[in-house]
Amino acid sequence: MLSILLRLAYNLLWLLLLPAALLRLVWRSRREPGYLHHVGERLGVYGDLPSAGPWIWVHAVSVGETRAAQPLVASLLQRYPGHRILLTHMTPTGRATGAQLFGGDARVQQCYLPYDIPVLVDRFLAHFRPQAGMLMETEVWPNLLRGARKAGVPLYLVNGRLSPRSFRRTARFGQAAAQMYRDFTTVLAQTEGDAARYRALGVRSVRVTGNLKFDLRAPEAQLQAGERLKRAFGGRPVLVAASTREGEEAMLLDALTRWRRLCGDTWGDRPLPALLLVPRHPQRFDAVAAMVEQTGFRLQRRSTLGQTGTDTAFGTPVHADVLLGDSMGEMTMYFRAGDLAFIGGSLLPLGGQNLIESCAAGTPVLIGPHTFNFAQATEDAIAAGACLRVNNAEHLMQCAAALLADPARLARMREQAGEFAGHHRGATARTLEALVAALPAPAAADVSDDADSGPASPGKM
Repeated sequence: MLSILLRLAYNLLWLLLLPAALLRLVWRSRREPGYLHHVGERLGVYGDLPSAGPWIWVHAVSVGETRAAQPLVASLLQRYPGHRILLTHMTPTGRATGAQLFGGDARVQQCYLPYDIPVLVDRFLAHFRPQAGMLMETEVWPNLLRGARKAGVPLYLVNGRLSPRSFRRTARFGQAAAQMYRDFTTVLAQTEGDAARYRALGVRSVRVTGNLKFDLRAPEAQLQAGERLKRAFGGRPVLVAASTREGEEAMLLDALTRWRRLCGDTWGDRPLPALLLVPRHPQRFDAVAAMVEQTGFRLQRRSTLGQTGTDTAFGTPVHADVLLGDSMGEMTMYFRAGDLAFIGGSLLPLGGQNLIESCAAGTPVLIGPHTFNFAQATEDAIAAGACLRVNNAEHLMQCAAALLADPARLARMREQAGEFAGHHRGATARTLEALVAALPAPAAADVSDDADSGPASPGKM
């Protein structure tokens, strides 16, 4: 009875808040115009998108989940040549990342997932009729799960993670939460700790498959571009601050200002490092640029550098104190250009961000105290010698100075970072193995002629 009442209250709340949700798209479009594109899809209207499949559906809410899904989607395309992939998102940046990764494959279709209202969910499922669905990491929507079960769509939580804090919040709903998670065919968890928390919620079918992000291979073209960008700094050491969140840039710039006052233009016998600053959200690029200039640091933006026609070097040397990474899809390049990388979202209690990509690029990591969203990966990286934990921005500068003054230790950490990234691969194969029940051995046939009658490009980008 309580579960029914909670569901009714949840649905009523969604109906009341739907106008506010649409207005929020308008508000967010002031900084990111993409929020006003494809609004009909958020309401379950997909009339101009092909419905003929058969479809395998992967939901990746934003940039991080979309990147994590890359090896899975690539493997599904290879293993099931007669299927199309429906890749859904919730943010324009996630959608743009998907287009960048899979824009050349006519078998990948992109769209937005509708709001979690029963009639909208039913429209989505009726239009595409996916043979199986995979929700990445933390995307758990009650009506979506219930609708998929009623429609006979096997649904998997893939690369699932559940932090202790999220577990405590979810557990407050008791049987209602247990029923919601039981609508998954199987939960495929990143770690044993995540699996234990899912089981404690009452999930019956849980398997540990590992973290798909370890299976991401650093693109060779970006690694080479990173080497070119590093040369553009003219031999100066480079500290990358990646995926920084609001509030952290000010902390980093303040700490760097204090170090400059203390040390001048050098740390020991080396020049003071340049800061390669990459905010997590592109709508903040301009605000962060203004903040850097207000501190008195010399600023350059990656978007102004360009590259020469020979593609062997960046067209403009980097003489600035701070290079703002105001581009999308070049994180591997940024990591490769750095001697050290700080991973944002961890100086403030935001749970941290993914450090695996930096390690895969061979760049050692510094990370703050708040990493509850990536707890296991962080602890494993620290144990492997690929990462050091810092207490605050000042401590970060102290550790960076010590490492940059010790080339042998830095080289050892660089080697350990690569070894750590390689040691944990294999999650994609384990995930595909778990999907066999929903997606039996594929036939050799190609996509049907009916499927080819729809648009060839992945999504109406």
